[in-house]
Amino acid sequence: MDRKTDDDVLDAVGPRLCALRRDRGITLAGLAATTGVSESTLSRVYDVPLDDLVGAPRTGDPRIHLKPIRRFGMTFVPLSRRPGGVHAFKMIISARPEPLEPAPQTHEGFEWLYVLTGRLRLVTGERDLTLPPGDTAEFDTSLPHWLGSADGGAVELLILFGLQGVRAHVRTDPHRSDEAGGLR
Repeated sequence: MDRKTDDDVLDAVGPRLCALRRDRGITLAGLAATTGVSESTLSRVYDVPLDDLVGAPRTGDPRIHLKPIRRFGMTFVPLSRRPGGVHAFKMIISARPEPLEPAPQTHEGFEWLYVLTGRLRLVTGERDLTLPPGDTAEFDTSLPHWLGSADGGAVELLILFGLQGVRAHVRTDPHRSDEAGGLR
């Protein structure tokens, strides 16, 4: 079995960078002048994963196998894996012949959502809103809230949830004014 030492791996980085740069017709001086990027981060400039750069072995199947969570009559597909911080989910509310009656709940955190398909009914405190595809909302989850279908049809949405009350920062085109339909 041929095992590479750390020195062997590091010795191979320079020739790999040089070959990639030459393949793209870029000089090292031109790249440094254009980007101001240190050699340790040049792999990002070449758009090459670090494993390819250092010749790491392939790790097998690159597909991500998401495990849905079914809770409260809804399906949550986790899109992030790290513990703590903000968590991302795709949420699916199945179609029902009769829309459910809201049963608001509270818990610690802050939630941001984006409706992909269907019409979402969002109840937060005293507000009862219907959000069509493309609409967003964010709210403190310590406020009584409930999410469901507005019309009994299926709803799909993306959710960012943070236990520490971290708010999402949605950026809009700063060149558009309120009159042009930009900032709201």
